[in-house]
Formats: sequence, structure tokens, C-alpha cells
Amino acid sequence: MILRNTLFVLFFILSVFTALAQDTRFSQFYAAPIHSNPGFTGATIEHRFVMNYRNQWPSIPGGFQAFHATYEYNASDLNSGFGLIMGREDAGSFGLTTTTVAFSYAYRIRINRNTYLMPGLKFGYASRGIDFSKLVFNDQLESNNSTTLDVDAFQEDNVNYLDISFGGLLYSENYWVGASLNHVNEPNQTFLGDGEVSALPKKFTLQAGYKFKLAGSLINRMNAKDITVAMHYDAQGKYDQFDLGFYYTLQPIVFGVWYRGIQGLKAYDRGYANNDALVLLMGLSIPDRNLRLGYSYDITISRLATNTAGAHEISLIYEFASKKSKRKSRRFLVPCAKF
Repeated sequence: MILRNTLFVLFFILSVFTALAQDTRFSQFYAAPIHSNPGFTGATIEHRFVMNYRNQWPSIPGGFQAFHATYEYNASDLNSGFGLIMGREDAGSFGLTTTTVAFSYAYRIRINRNTYLMPGLKFGYASRGIDFSKLVFNDQLESNNSTTLDVDAFQEDNVNYLDISFGGLLYSENYWVGASLNHVNEPNQTFLGDGEVSALPKKFTLQAGYKFKLAGSLINRMNAKDITVAMHYDAQGKYDQFDLGFYYTLQPIVFGVWYRGIQGLKAYDRGYANNDALVLLMGLSIPDRNLRLGYSYDITISRLATNTAGAHEISLIYEFASKKSKRKSRRFLVPCAKF
């Protein structure tokens, strides 16, 4: 009985961990820029605090939640940006958690009068844990008794590992292009000892966009500032995701629409449609208070549409700087989307 249950649980754990060994994917990815690309570190006036919360598929038991917070400092005199990232993810109904702390750095290189390049690095430390008391095994379902599994077969309740990423950002007054490679060292996340491996796959990201200024237009006279078209691409293991959409600013309100999953690009498997969700966003920008608040809702358009209840996401961004830093740093600001 113990051997049978042990084999069952090993298969279950390895299968679940393979499915869950993908990064948090925020719909408001530009509200968490250094989460995926350290090249964005310090792309602010001077100080920036960011908080992100995502509640994915709330109608499914054991849905996914993610909490993310960052602080960035733009040291313009040093052409450098410094960042501190903290995050926590809760997945499944059996207490699977991942807690991370990371430091990031980017250096600003001036290519010409209006074009800059920012290569960046990120070094993180992660702790992954599971509550074995919340697991339900087949012998419990058969006998309605406590499990006979010997949980000592698992070597660790928590796994800790180093995580390394690097990236870069090229930008000018109206456009930006960025790319990064995350989890370069492919850390081992397994709870099983004796040489077992469950590596976190490398993740490649690509970001790009263009900001269209509306000066002189009828729309501009109604206080609109710009329309920003942007894309974000992730590839990790055999999975990938492509987001394409735009933001429209009508001060102090920002509206955004994203489509996740473009037909014709790589699909997980033959016969599977490559679409996920339609993301609707509304943001509030208060320049006098240096504050931005964003809310987005993912409308699931895949086969899971009737079961997930979509996903909710909230972002809060606060930036501030001295008058001297505002004057010096304004020319360094990246024109990318803010949510």
C-alpha cells in the first residue's frame, strides 16, 4: 500500500510541478516592468514604488494568486538604476507557495541625442514550499481514513534556490524595444531528493511599442495625450504567449484593450487554438499626486471560458522626485505603456 501510494504521489507531484513551473504572467505587464526584464530598472524620474495583485480563475478551487512589489531608484548622475523586487505566489489547494526576493541593476548608455540603451541584470533568491497536510491521496478516498503515505519520502518541505536573469532595453522619444532571458541558471525546484530534478525553464521575453502623440487633433483638444500601441511576448519551455493591444489616454483616465494569443503563431499542440483572453483595462492617472491606479479583467476566450470567471488584476504605482531630479531625468524617461 505504501509503495503504491508513494508511486502515485511521485507521479502526481512531478506532473503538477511540470504544469506549474511557469512564471506569473501579469496582464498589466508594463505596471511590473522589471518582473520580466531587468533592463527597465530605474526607468522612472527618481523613485518608484509598484504593487501588483493578480487573482486568476477565482471560480476554480485552488486558483492562482500573485502578489508583487518593487522599489526602483534612478541614479541619473551614475546613469544607473537600482531595484528591489519582492513577490509571493499561491497556487493550487495544497499550499504550494513561491516567495522571491531579487535585486536588479541597469546601466544607461547614450547612443545618440535621443536614443538610449539600458542593459540590466537581476539576481534573486526564491523559497518554494508545500503543505503536505492539505494533499488528499487515493487511499483516503477509498477508505475515508487518514493517509497511509509515509511523507518522509519527501526530502524537503521547502526548496530554496538562486535565480539569475539579464535583459536590455533600447528606446527613444516615441518607441521602445526590449528583450530578456530569465532563469539563466534553470534552478532545480524539486521537493524530492536523491538526484531528482524539476528545473525552472529559461524564459525569453520580448517587448516593443510605439507612442503616437495626438497634438493638434480634435481628440487632443478633449484632453487626450496619446495612443500607445504595444506588444509583449513570452516563451518558456514549450509554452508561449503573445499579447498585442493599445492604450488610449484621456486625462486622467486611461483605457486599454489587449488580445492574448495571436492565431498563426506557435500553438501548444496541433489542433489547439492559440488564444487565451481579451483583457480590458481602466486606469486612473493623477500627475499632481504622482499616482497611477489600474484595474484589468481577463475575459477568457479559450475552452475554459465558462469555468474560470476570468482574472482580476490591480496595480498601484507611486513615483516621486526632487525638483532637481525631475529636470535632469525627464529626458531619460521611457515612452512605454504604464499599465
